[in-house]
Amino acid sequence: ACKKPIEGRAGGQQVPVLPVVTHIIDTEHLTFKGEPYHPHHFDCFDCHRPLTHRAKELHSHLFCVQCYDTKEISVCAACKKPIEGRAVSAIEKKWHPEHFVCAHCERPFAGERFYENKGMAYCETHYKKLYGDPCFYCCHSTSNNEITQFGKSWCEAHFLCHGCDTHLKSSNAKFLEIDLQPYCKKCYGKLPDEYKKRLKKYADTLDKKEKAKK
Repeated sequence: ACKKPIEGRAGGQQVPVLPVVTHIIDTEHLTFKGEPYHPHHFDCFDCHRPLTHRAKELHSHLFCVQCYDTKEISVCAACKKPIEGRAVSAIEKKWHPEHFVCAHCERPFAGERFYENKGMAYCETHYKKLYGDPCFYCCHSTSNNEITQFGKSWCEAHFLCHGCDTHLKSSNAKFLEIDLQPYCKKCYGKLPDEYKKRLKKYADTLDKKEKAKK
């Protein structure tokens, strides 16, 4: 603002010094866009009252504490700072995309599937190492009554037809696999004939390859 230096100590903290020495302030300063300023140079963007060192910055504007608290602000669960741009909603919290990471390896998910345990998010690799195979439907640990099909695991209650959500049981074999997902016979029958022919041709090709290996 005024480009006059802020020197001395404020509230027991050493206050940053601006390049040109002319005036001294013996009260606390506020920070705006990473720079220290005298508070009396600013008014609240909403109510226009003079600001103090307690002013809060949001979307490149300064607000008094009262006005700031009325804003619907998402706070990142990791860094505890306001989220001004895109946010990730997961595990009943909000995150900066770069801060939503695996709790074990700290690699960002970047839109990839994650698995939750006790309020913590994990990548598939480390979830399996720590807790075993997760349910493909709910992403939680499977119970003792898990169902394993197509190289995946499901909680028994979550083994459902991908088309109509009908509960399936692996023991009665009344389901078919399409793109590694279970479908009941009724939903399979609704598929276009041409698509079913392609699926059968693909299955026959895989079957021939398996027989050739033997």
